[in-house]
Amino acid sequence: MTRRPVLLAVAAALVTAALVMPTREQPAAAVGRSSLVPAAADDQMDLAVTVYNENLALIRDVRQFTLPAGESDLHFVDIASTVNPATVHLRSQTDPSRVSVLEQNYEYDLLEPAKLLQKYVGREVTLVRTRVENGTTRQEEVTATLVSNNNGPIWKIGSEYVTGMGADHLRFAELPANLYSRPTLVWKLSNRGGTRHRLEASYLAGGLSWNADYVLTVGRDDRTADLDGWVTLTNRSGTGFRDTKLQLVAGQLNRVQPGVQKRAMDVMMARAEAAPAMVQEAFSEYHLYTLGRRTTVANNETKQLSLLSGTGVQVEKRYEVNGQAYYYRNRQRPGVPLTDDVEVFYRFRNDARSGLGMPMPAGVIRVYQADSAGGLQFAGEDRIDHTPKDETIDLKIGNAFDVVAERNQVDFEKISDEVYELEYEVTLRNHKAAPVSVTVNEPLGGSWRMIRSSHEWEKTGAWAARFVVPVGADGTAVLKYRVRVTY
Repeated sequence: MTRRPVLLAVAAALVTAALVMPTREQPAAAVGRSSLVPAAADDQMDLAVTVYNENLALIRDVRQFTLPAGESDLHFVDIASTVNPATVHLRSQTDPSRVSVLEQNYEYDLLEPAKLLQKYVGREVTLVRTRVENGTTRQEEVTATLVSNNNGPIWKIGSEYVTGMGADHLRFAELPANLYSRPTLVWKLSNRGGTRHRLEASYLAGGLSWNADYVLTVGRDDRTADLDGWVTLTNRSGTGFRDTKLQLVAGQLNRVQPGVQKRAMDVMMARAEAAPAMVQEAFSEYHLYTLGRRTTVANNETKQLSLLSGTGVQVEKRYEVNGQAYYYRNRQRPGVPLTDDVEVFYRFRNDARSGLGMPMPAGVIRVYQADSAGGLQFAGEDRIDHTPKDETIDLKIGNAFDVVAERNQVDFEKISDEVYELEYEVTLRNHKAAPVSVTVNEPLGGSWRMIRSSHEWEKTGAWAARFVVPVGADGTAVLKYRVRVTY
């Protein structure tokens, strides 16, 4: 005879119990309640989801159903399990003045084997055991009362109390009314109007988030590129959203003032209009992106949607050396130049002339470039912040391999008690087969004045100067400058 522990066998009982469950998502025992009105996703007339890039979404769910006159209980199932009950709002679109909410409950005591068994304490359960005798398999049913279920079930069979009794599966006459197969909103409503209503429920839920990802494919000449933007949407809310209007909000949302936030989201939800592609609009201090078609977002799904596309974007490849304030001398090896990183950037402008011009949500831009055989290779990536139109984007993709920078302080002279002169040499060596220009950004302390420089320079800040140094193919260039500093 095969025996299994009772708690492990409960799962099989759910299969048997499901054969007598109603097709709608309400408790089977709820049939005894007066004026029970189920509202499942099959009743859905409209669905809209606005997702913020802060693990937050606003759900607007419109369903049609028959509501009896007087008081009734409405079970609203197929909602996100991450719902914030304090944000739920219900109204009748058909006759809002005639339908009022008397009471609201969020039921999250979900149906599972252990809870089902616990709800049956004091009630009868049928234990089914399988026996094999003389090559014949037969099932034996035992009716027992569950006396207790603390650290294991205690059964009463006849006049005896039994523990440790195994069963292949259990059978339950019905499902308790206070167990739900999915998270459920329950309203006690008062209807003083007609019976047919379109009911709109809106609520905030967690577990939904999105971020932007971009691919910049740079041409071999480092002058033009194609940019594709994608929205990566992740749904961990506990439910799917079928055939929904989808909107995305980019920006830093202030959640300290929920009243303001709620009004803003209500307006956003009303602006989802059909459009041929992902369209954006400014709203308050945010940007709202609307998908021009309906889509389905399944639970535990990561979905990607096209955000923007630009062809022939003008790009500039830049090499930069950024000096640091501690560059006065080489303490470890006196007289030996210090080596600086030569950082590599791609720069482009987010404007209509470049084939772009749409506000770009924060995200990661990954850069690809074709090799000599035409195959795309990954060249680096960088993260951008929310970027409005007509702004310049600088992407750092790494450090140069074939361009080397060395720095050496060649002179230090004290002119007076507070006045000093410092002289530097920055040597740039280019091992590429093509010439490059290197931008050298130098920090300068105190009150300073440039005395002489081998290259043109520009004061870029109170304590900074910039030099642009051309370096020939497989060549060397030396930037020399002397500065007088008063502290």
